Amino acid sequence: MRIAGIYSFNNGEQTVKSKYSKLFKEVSECIIQIDAESCKSKESHEKTMAGQILFSPVELNKQFKSYLYQKGWNSVRVKCNYPTDFYVEGYQAKSLRKGAFREMDFVKQKLGIEVQLGKYSFMVYNVAAKMTIFKNLGYIDTGIEIVPVKALADEMSSGVSCFEQLVWDLENRGEADIDIPVMIIGIDV
Repeated sequence: MRIAGIYSFNNGEQTVKSKYSKLFKEVSECIIQIDAESCKSKESHEKTMAGQILFSPVELNKQFKSYLYQKGWNSVRVKCNYPTDFYVEGYQAKSLRKGAFREMDFVKQKLGIEVQLGKYSFMVYNVAAKMTIFKNLGYIDTGIEIVPVKALADEMSSGVSCFEQLVWDLENRGEADIDIPVMIIGIDV
């Protein structure tokens, strides 16, 4: 694979390249090592693409994990203890999900990475919410979001968003005081 685009959210590119240059090199090398063609293994059952062989997000993620785990990156999972003291008087929850958690794909030296090859809503969530939460919990101070560019997303299941959409969303959302620096990396074959 290759890096096809870089977008700097809240000074993310500059922060990553100055503060985490060695880690950025590891991430760049990881992307180059991904054998995307071997991940073109998912047969589509969608009406608009029935029978087509598409890139498998699961297989692509496995390759990211294999490479980055070897370099000392780890996923971080935080247990969610849902509060119940904000229910209105007289309401009792029937059940709360046990074992709920939030997870960051990769963390090393306060740099967090999310590889998002899924639905569009998760891309903005990762940058505008999840990374801020993990910063507030002390795990990261800067982030990298790795997403497909439109050309790659077109060869995946429908509903997968792309670098271009994420950039548009973030440009139109703007930055807030609580946002952390995030480098958005668009990848392609």
